[in-house]
Amino acid sequence: MTEATWNDDAMTPDIDWRMSAALENVPRGDLDVAEVTSLAGAVRAWQKLDPEHQSAATLTPEHAIRIEGVSTESFAGEAIGVLAGLLQPGHDDDETGPIAA
Repeated sequence: MTEATWNDDAMTPDIDWRMSAALENVPRGDLDVAEVTSLAGAVRAWQKLDPEHQSAATLTPEHAIRIEGVSTESFAGEAIGVLAGLLQPGHDDDETGPIAA
C-alpha cells in the first residue's frame, strides 16, 4: 500500500515547461492567430508584451497545471504572471521556434 503525502510538492508539482501551449489575444500583425509553442516559450513571449497586451492575453497549456493545490486549464492576464514567477532560468524553451503559427 502506498501512503499519500500532502506537502508543498503535492500542492504545486513540477511543471512540464515543454508541453504545448497557445498564447492568444496578442498582436501578430494583421492576423488573429494563436501562437502554439512550449509553455516556457509562451510565458517568455507574454513577458515581452506591453502591459495592455499582457492584460488581454490568454494562455492555454496542453493540460491543466496545479499551483498551490488549484488545477487551472487556462490563464489570463496577470495569472500568466504567476506562471512567469515559477519559470526558472535555464528552462529549455523554443529551441526550434513555434510549433504552429
